[in-house]
This record gives sequence, C-alpha cells and structure tokens, in this order.
Amino acid sequence: MTETKKGFSIFSYINICTIIVGVFFLVVLAVGAIVGISFTNMLYDCIMRFSRNAILVLAMLPAIRSGMGPYFGLPVGIVCGLLAEVIAIRNDFLSWGFLYVSVVLAILISIPVGYAYGKFMNAVKGKEMIVGVFTGFSFIAFFGIIWHIIVPRPNIWYWWGPDWLITTIQLDQVNANLILDKFLSFKIGQNITVPTGTLLTIFLLCFLIYLFFRSKPGIAISASGASPMFARAAGLHVENNRIVASIISTALGALGIIVYGQSFGYIQLYDAPMMMTFPAVAAVLIGGATMRRARVLHVILGAFIFNSLLASFIPMSNVLLSGTDAAVLTDVIRQVVQNGVILYALIQFCKGKQGK
Repeated sequence: MTETKKGFSIFSYINICTIIVGVFFLVVLAVGAIVGISFTNMLYDCIMRFSRNAILVLAMLPAIRSGMGPYFGLPVGIVCGLLAEVIAIRNDFLSWGFLYVSVVLAILISIPVGYAYGKFMNAVKGKEMIVGVFTGFSFIAFFGIIWHIIVPRPNIWYWWGPDWLITTIQLDQVNANLILDKFLSFKIGQNITVPTGTLLTIFLLCFLIYLFFRSKPGIAISASGASPMFARAAGLHVENNRIVASIISTALGALGIIVYGQSFGYIQLYDAPMMMTFPAVAAVLIGGATMRRARVLHVILGAFIFNSLLASFIPMSNVLLSGTDAAVLTDVIRQVVQNGVILYALIQFCKGKQGK
C-alpha cells in the first residue's frame, strides 16, 4: 500500500481540536502579558513541562499506528520504568550509572510486560481503550504491594507520610537530580536555562520512531492498523504487529517516566502515576492524531501546546486571584482547565471514531 507524495503542509497534519486549543493557549499568553507576567518565565515553564512529558506522549504513537488506539495502558509502562529505577538504586548505582542501568532495565522489563499487554489487547479487540484504563489502574494497585515489599531501606530513602509508607524517593541521594537537564545546558538571558540533554533525548527518540515507521516492520504495523483485512490479505500477521507496537509503547512509557523523574528530582511510587495517562492521551489528540493516524509531528505539537497551556495558565491565575486563597483556587482552576481540555480532546476523538 503506497501513499501519494505531496508537498509538506502543517495544515494537513492538524485538526480543529489543535486550532482551538492552540488559540486558547495564545489567549492565555496574551492575558499573562497584560497582567504583567514575565514572558521569559512563562517560556521557561513551557520548555520544562514539555521536556518532562514529551516521551510519555510519544508512547501513544505506536499503539495508535497499530490500530489499538491511544495507549491507555501507559501506567503499565510507567511502572516498568519505576521498577527499573528502584532496582538500580537498591544496587547502589549513582549518577550516570544509575541512569544507564535504569534505561537498560526498563527496556528489558518492558519487553515481556509489553508482550503480555499486547496479547491481552488482542483478546479484547475493539475494547482496548476501556480495558486499557482498568488494566493500568490495576497494575498500579498491584505494585502498591510490591513497593511495600522491596522499597524500604531507610538509610537512602526520603520518607513521606507514615513510617511504613515510602512514596517519594529523592534522586539527589544518588546524584541523579536533573542529570539529563544539566547535560550541555545553556542559558538564554537571565531566567531561561535550556535542558539540552533532555531535549536531545526527546528528539533522538522521536527520530528513531520516525525511522522505525519508515522501515518494513513499521510499515507492516501501520498497514495492520489502517486496514486489518487488507493486511491479512497481504500476508501480514496483524496480531503479532499489535504485540510489537505494544512492546514499543510500553518501553517508551518506561523511558518517559525515567526522564520525567530526573527532571523533577524525585520518583513517586504508589498511586502517583495513576492519572498521567489522560494528559498524555489528550496531548497527542490535540496535536492532530486520529483513531488510526498519528505522526511524530502530532506528538511534538500536541505535547508542546497542551503542557505549555497548563504551564502558562498557573502563574496567570496566581496573579488574577491575588488577595484570595490563591493556592487552593489556582489548583482548582488548573484542574478544571486541564480536565476540560482532556474531555474536549476525548470528545473529538470519539466523534472521529464513530465516523469511521
């Protein structure tokens, strides 16, 4: 199955959802400038939030291309990454050694887990989204027991809450705080520090995924997702291609949480990763992805617009709500805006699904 070559136009890759949310983001920036918020501070927040979340959004792409829809099982991949980091810390790896071991272990753990998740999705074909949500939540609940068994080691952990419950691990204890962000970083002006290492990692993974989907295995996955009946007639094994896509998405989710954690400076266990799925799904949909079509450009565009909107909205609401209980109201409004954008993206996605 071949595609007709056309001249590149960004408007052929985006949809009305991208335009509306993008316009809303520009309005927020304009209001922020009017009320006196520093544009450089907002730009720095946008860059940092994008760099933390982009790989988690990228994990959506293989699943969508394979026909499974957005990777609602993202917590499965996230837990694989967290487990890799915990094992690396328990074995006293520090700094870059901790990062390398975490990445290798995350990929190794993701292969069997992604295979099992792909087999499960093949068994519930047509209901991947709702089953994926509950699978991810169940996986996190199950690992609540695992963390309680393998984590406690008081001499290096940062304790939070009751003495028997460790939910947060500070990465400065293993010299891995901002390790990628600081690599080759440089300043623009006084307030903007560009996290070069993290951005290079994001664009490297995006480039590798781009190359993969231009190779024969990637084209086979895309063909299986675009038209399963045609793919079977052409001799492709649709179920196996979905499993390969599941493994890649799981590995990207695992790598994404490692990058996310080093940028924040700590690892959060237990229920913390539970609600990271819907922002990632919304971001790729806002970028212009559809039921079976997703490209690297959709990932980058959606991750930037969605995360930049939230990053710029928080300081603006703090200024507008000054003189009130700003901390509480700001968080409430942030939740309303974030969940509203997610709901809008999912509604547009479901409309597109019904139209297929």
